[in-house]
Amino acid sequence: MDWSIQDIVRIAGTTSRTLRHYDDIGLLKPSRTGHNGYRYYNQAALVQLQRILLLRGLGLGLPVISQVLDDETDAAQALTGHLEWLKQEQDRLARQIASVTQTIEAVKGGGEIMAEDMFNGFDHTQYKDEVEERWGKDAYAKGDSWWRGMSTEEKAAWKQRSQQLGKDWIAAATGGIAPDSAEAQDIARRHVEWLTGIPGTPASDARGQADGKGNADVKAYVTGLGEMYVTDPRFAKNYGGAEGAGFVRDALKIYAAENL
Repeated sequence: MDWSIQDIVRIAGTTSRTLRHYDDIGLLKPSRTGHNGYRYYNQAALVQLQRILLLRGLGLGLPVISQVLDDETDAAQALTGHLEWLKQEQDRLARQIASVTQTIEAVKGGGEIMAEDMFNGFDHTQYKDEVEERWGKDAYAKGDSWWRGMSTEEKAAWKQRSQQLGKDWIAAATGGIAPDSAEAQDIARRHVEWLTGIPGTPASDARGQADGKGNADVKAYVTGLGEMYVTDPRFAKNYGGAEGAGFVRDALKIYAAENL
């Protein structure tokens, strides 16, 4: 069984122009072309399209999506991993919705805000295993202790600072400036300062060391994170997608080379 391009437009919510573009760049080829020139897509093509749309939803650009599809040829395995991430996001968003709804009701009704519930769904514990694998158990323990020791106001201020940093990066990346410009390098400086303020990270542990070894650790850490921002969709979306993350990576690499 196959579906015409009009069928795909209807059921997938995309456009025929988009599908033709995907065909032109080799991202999604129709399974066959009719004698009238119409494109038709079989089941395998629909699975490919679903993966493309999922990755687009994470903010990835088409060149990166093409690379991901080439690297992960087992569609079932790739979609299984993506489904697990979506379930985690669904749970996190559900908790955020519940906590924000509770806050709105309390504010409107003049009731008491439950501080312990206000940031449910905003926690970082879901990344515990990943942090420990990348940087060790001590790194997670220090960061977790630091976060739990902060007041509600301090947590809110830290989140606001993080969000503002992301907004400034996106504005710079889309503003036509170069990664080595004074404006971009100032954001890079703030970014590194932000990283050194998080206990347990190599950047924080090396801060204040006088033997020079720490700076090498910070440099490697900062440049490594820059690469991760590009390759990991969870990070890339904070900077407007893969292209924005690439700008951040380049700016951090320049800053690290000149200052760390």
